[in-house]
Amino acid sequence: MSAFRPGLYAGKVAVVTGGTSGIGAAVAIVLAELGATVHAVGLGVERGVERAQFPSELAITVDELDVTDDAAMTALFAGLDRLDVFVPAAGISLGERELEWDSFQRVVQIQLLAVYRGIQLARPLLARAHGSVVTIASMYATFGGGEIAAYSAAKGGIVQLTKSLAEVYAADGIRVNSVAPGWIDTPLLEALKNDPRIHERLLSRTPLGRYGDPREVGEAVAFLASDAAAFVTGAVLPVDGGYLVVGI
Repeated sequence: MSAFRPGLYAGKVAVVTGGTSGIGAAVAIVLAELGATVHAVGLGVERGVERAQFPSELAITVDELDVTDDAAMTALFAGLDRLDVFVPAAGISLGERELEWDSFQRVVQIQLLAVYRGIQLARPLLARAHGSVVTIASMYATFGGGEIAAYSAAKGGIVQLTKSLAEVYAADGIRVNSVAPGWIDTPLLEALKNDPRIHERLLSRTPLGRYGDPREVGEAVAFLASDAAAFVTGAVLPVDGGYLVVGI
């Protein structure tokens, strides 16, 4: 964390949905290491597995929450006195099943509609703090993916939602930005990593020649939400090792 001033987020409060695993958990840990009090919410907490990944000395509370449960989402923000950073990171992918109507709706509900609902609920608190939203887009927002049609469509929507809300929320002093991860080394990547043909293809197209670490996405979020990016809003920052700059 030497890239950041110690205590950069001291006294600040952050909420990370999808914060119990993968990229969301990494975001929560990075913000907490920089001094924030973080509320990490997501699924699977009641099994106890997710809690173990968070260092006990960090100010992170971990709670079960389904982002499609409007009453639970409303209660989450109603229970806060302050909010400086909101990172709606909850996500799901169902592969080729996403071409089926029920699965398509499920993915879009979580990846796009629940993101907007969370931001809407967070707005009054963020306005008081002149806070920041950082959404999680994807490289698939740029080139799409037939095998994950709903995911790709929803992430494209996230990019346009980010830009649109950056304009609307500026009057409240709220900045809205996004990160667009590439191939990040989370459990969701395991199947692809374990296929030698796919593994080679992915890394050969990534100029930096490796998969990203979830913490690297968390650090990009920390930058965008910090005062170092005070004049940045409506931006989508690729965190993909250069994957998008290579021609197909």
